[in-house]
Amino acid sequence: MEQNFGMSVSYLGELRCEGLHVKSGKTVLTDAPLDNNGKAEAFSPSDLLCTSLAACMMTIMGISAESKGIQLGLMKAGIVKTMASDPRRIIEIKIEMRIEDPGYSEKEMDILKRAALTCPVAKSLNPEIIQYVNFTFEKKQS
Repeated sequence: MEQNFGMSVSYLGELRCEGLHVKSGKTVLTDAPLDNNGKAEAFSPSDLLCTSLAACMMTIMGISAESKGIQLGLMKAGIVKTMASDPRRIIEIKIEMRIEDPGYSEKEMDILKRAALTCPVAKSLNPEIIQYVNFTFEKKQS
C-alpha cells in the first residue's frame, strides 16, 4: 500500500478491522456490535465516530484554553449512542462532559463550551444526527 496515506484499515475477518495511524504506528481494532452479528469485543465503527466526537470536542477545548490562557484541568465524557434502522445509522449522540473547574468565570465556561460545540467532527456530521452535549463544571477538590 502507498506510504503517503495518513491512515489505513485492514479487514481481519470475522467482522473485525484494524485501523493504523501510519505516522505513529498506533492501531485501533473494531468489531461489529452484538445486534449486528458481531461479538462486541472492541469499539464498533459507529462507537468510534461517537468517541471521536467527544475527543475532538476536548481537543478543541484544549486548543482554545491554551490560546486564551485558560487553565484546563481533567475532563471526562460519557457517551450514549442511539441507532435507528432502515437504514441502520446513528440518530443521536449524547455526551455528558465533566470538566474540572478551578474557578472559571462565566465567560471562560462559555469559551470552552463554544469551542467544543464547533469542533471539526461536530461540524462534519450529518445535521440530522442529534448532538446533545451537557457540560458539568465540577469544582476542583483541594
